[in-house]
Amino acid sequence: MKKIIFVATILFSILFFTKADAQISISINIGSQPIWGPTGYDHVDYYYFPDIGCYYYVPQRMFIYPRGSQWIYASSLPPQYSTYNLYTGYKVVLNGVHKPYLQNSIYRSRYSSYRGRRGQAVIRDSHDPKYSRPPARPQPKPQPSRPGNGGHPQPKPQPSKPGNGGHPQPKPQPSKPGNGGHPQPKPQPSKPGNGGHPQPKPQPKPSGQSGSSKKDNRQQ
Repeated sequence: MKKIIFVATILFSILFFTKADAQISISINIGSQPIWGPTGYDHVDYYYFPDIGCYYYVPQRMFIYPRGSQWIYASSLPPQYSTYNLYTGYKVVLNGVHKPYLQNSIYRSRYSSYRGRRGQAVIRDSHDPKYSRPPARPQPKPQPSRPGNGGHPQPKPQPSKPGNGGHPQPKPQPSKPGNGGHPQPKPQPSKPGNGGHPQPKPQPKPSGQSGSSKKDNRQQ
C-alpha cells in the first residue's frame, strides 16, 4: 500500500511540473506567433498553407518551401509565391509533429479540401489582450548641435587680433621711422661740404719748389 502511494505521489509530481512547463512554453509561444496567424491558439509549432503547399515554423519564424527535392528554410517566401496573401490564405495549425514537410504527401492529401478557403480570423484583427504586442522602444533624443558643422559641436575659437586672418600677429620689431620698417645703419662721420662723403687727406708739397721761386724773384 505504501508503495502504491509513493508511486502515485511521484506521478502526480511529474504531471504537475509538466503542466507548469507547458504553460510557460505556451505563454512564450503566443508572442512568437505572426500577426497573420489564425486566432484561438495558445501554442503553435507549424502552419501549413494548403494553397501553396508550404510550411511555417513558428519557434524560428522561418518559412519552409520545396525546391526540387529539397526543403528550404527562409525568412520570406520565394518570388513564385509573391502573390500569395498570408492574411487571407487559410493556415492549418500543426502541433506535436516533427518536421511535417518530410511527410508532405500525407498533409497535402489530408488538407486538400482547405484550398481556396477564406474567412479565417487573424491575430492582426483580434482585440484579445493575450495577442497584444509590447510597445516599441522610444528613439533616443538627438543631441543639440550648431548648424553647418555636420552635427558635431564646434571647437572653441582662439583669441586673435582683427585683420590677420584669424591668426595671432607676431610681435613687431622696433625700428626707426622712414626706413621701410627696417633698422637704419649707423652713419659714418664726414666733414661738411663734401656731399656727405669723407674728404681725402691732402698730400704734402715738395720742399725744393718753394726755394727756387724765391731765388728767381731776387734776380729780377
